Amino acid sequence: MASTSATAAVASTLWNQINSSRSVSDDQLSILHFLYGKNLERATRIVDQGGVRKVVGESKRKEEYICFPEHHCTCYSFFYDIVNRSEQLCCKHQIAARLAEAVGAHDEVSVSDEHLALMLSKL
Repeated sequence: MASTSATAAVASTLWNQINSSRSVSDDQLSILHFLYGKNLERATRIVDQGGVRKVVGESKRKEEYICFPEHHCTCYSFFYDIVNRSEQLCCKHQIAARLAEAVGAHDEVSVSDEHLALMLSKL
């Protein structure tokens, strides 16, 4: 699916609703599937298998994700399907990170600010 401003607006509104309710209804899941297709299916497997970690610096003032759910992922699919070909709205990792955060299904890992900076420097 090509990324259009209308499609992105629908996705943004839907994610806001999911974040507010902290759950995903069947109707919302259907819309997500329409928007993301196979990437949603792959993302739900990642979430179900506990594959999402939220890394938080010790100061608690900074929160960063290994995958930046709304903007960037370091996977091949992000650069090939999203950046290069504009065939998808986002990769399965971004969907998994957003979904896990919205419903509280992620593991939170606290690290020192120095370790967090080192992790981010490798992205």
